[in-house]
Amino acid sequence: MRILHTSDWHLGRAFHRVSMLGAQSEFIGHLVAAVREHEVDAVVVAGDVYDRAVPPLAAVELFDDALHRLADLGVPTVMISGNHDSARRLGVGAGLIDRAGIHLRTEPSACGTPVVLADAYGDVAFYGLPYLEPALVKDEFAVERAGHETVLAAAMDRVRADLAARPAGTRSVVLAHAFVTGGEPSDSERDITVGGVAAVPAGVFDGVDYVALGHLHGCQTLTGRVRYSGSPLAYSFSEAGHRKSMWLVDLAADGTVTAERLDCPVPRPLARLRGTLDDLLADPALTPHEDAWVEATLTDPVRPADPMARLTDRFPHTLSLVFDPDRAPDDPDVSYARRLAGRTDRQIAEDFVAHVRGAGPDEHELAVLSEAFDAVRADGTVREVAR
Repeated sequence: MRILHTSDWHLGRAFHRVSMLGAQSEFIGHLVAAVREHEVDAVVVAGDVYDRAVPPLAAVELFDDALHRLADLGVPTVMISGNHDSARRLGVGAGLIDRAGIHLRTEPSACGTPVVLADAYGDVAFYGLPYLEPALVKDEFAVERAGHETVLAAAMDRVRADLAARPAGTRSVVLAHAFVTGGEPSDSERDITVGGVAAVPAGVFDGVDYVALGHLHGCQTLTGRVRYSGSPLAYSFSEAGHRKSMWLVDLAADGTVTAERLDCPVPRPLARLRGTLDDLLADPALTPHEDAWVEATLTDPVRPADPMARLTDRFPHTLSLVFDPDRAPDDPDVSYARRLAGRTDRQIAEDFVAHVRGAGPDEHELAVLSEAFDAVRADGTVREVAR
């Protein structure tokens, strides 16, 4: 069976205030063309269809267009909800849409109920594990501790139990939206840390033939059977070095997996430039970046006059301007933002405790801080979905 694995469309998302709807529409057309050209048997979309729980109308219309075009192909499609999606909204009409060959899997309780497709060698069971927010699904999976690893492990126990009851030789594909150990994140993914831990080990998914992952925006191979497709478009300058693609996966009769990457259209290249303003304006080596979306980091010791206007004379698509003067880390003029760069909210809170009290939090206080941040994040998720 030939499977096309994609994820993280983030329909409705902008790139530094530039609308990406046109590029997203072009990607949908590219996806449909790839399904035809490569004679794909099934499409899997591993979450984050939308960029937010309540997407703009234009994004909903684009999704509707994508559903119609995929259904017209007559090729089954399996989709799950991601941490950016409202599972309940995305799942509205799922039973009816199912009849058109578009299988939306947004309910945690249905993790062990697969979409079963067949080829010349028998059945392939597709299990959709939507994003499982630990605080919201721990009761469904009867786990004592609300963590990503515990709820995913419980969901996979249901998958393996269902698979064991099926005829021998039934092959299996799992769709999941999670941060799996070994994956490389970028700046454009929403933090899903719980209890100081975001990642789960790849071994959680043992026992199935292929795992189609979503959440991380870089295309990655964790094992021969566990892969991220990444987002089809770049959504932050941290993705400047990404090669945006989808996985074309061939699942053999014995469950052996082979895969190749299919490149996605690039609306405009990204460039991250660093140096003094005069150097960036004069350096001939930067000529290839004049048509790119540019993030410019200026290292001038004193902020120059009209930097954006001067930059856009040469780089008209400059979208982000950062000031990072070349100074020693202990220089008193180093910005607060620079001192906090790369630190989590919890680490900042721990530093604050140490600053005002003269000693960092003890083990009990660390647990209180962790629970507080987890509760705030979970409450934000509930509020967003309920809007």
